Amino acid sequence: MKYLMKYAAAAAAGAIAATSIAYAQAASPPRAIISIYHAAPGHQQALLEWLAQQDRIAAAAGIPASQIYAHTDGDSWDYLMIAPVTTDAQDQAADAAAAKMGLPSGPKVGLELRKHIQSHTDTYVVGPLTAAQMLDRLK
Repeated sequence: MKYLMKYAAAAAAGAIAATSIAYAQAASPPRAIISIYHAAPGHQQALLEWLAQQDRIAAAAGIPASQIYAHTDGDSWDYLMIAPVTTDAQDQAADAAAAKMGLPSGPKVGLELRKHIQSHTDTYVVGPLTAAQMLDRLK
């Protein structure tokens, strides 16, 4: 039994190491968009409802949901969102899902968003990766 446990642990460690190295050296590491929103006065709930609607559209299109963080102290933003970078095919699937739901799609999505915000920023990032995986990418 001890031998089996040691073998299983070694196999798991090897798989993790191989996956981590392949992941870190991949030609296209995972990417995300970090968005910071400043809600228009009185529109915090409406903005959250709009963001929830976008997650429902994404789910219908097979796109992972965004992660959202609410400001509690410090800077002036209201919500920070981390979302996957989508492909053209995923964007088309999201537009089709929105249209099927009777919701705005294409450029109209941005017009709807702007009703609920004072400003926002979008930053494209690589990750999530560990610090070790980032260092491996430098080699």
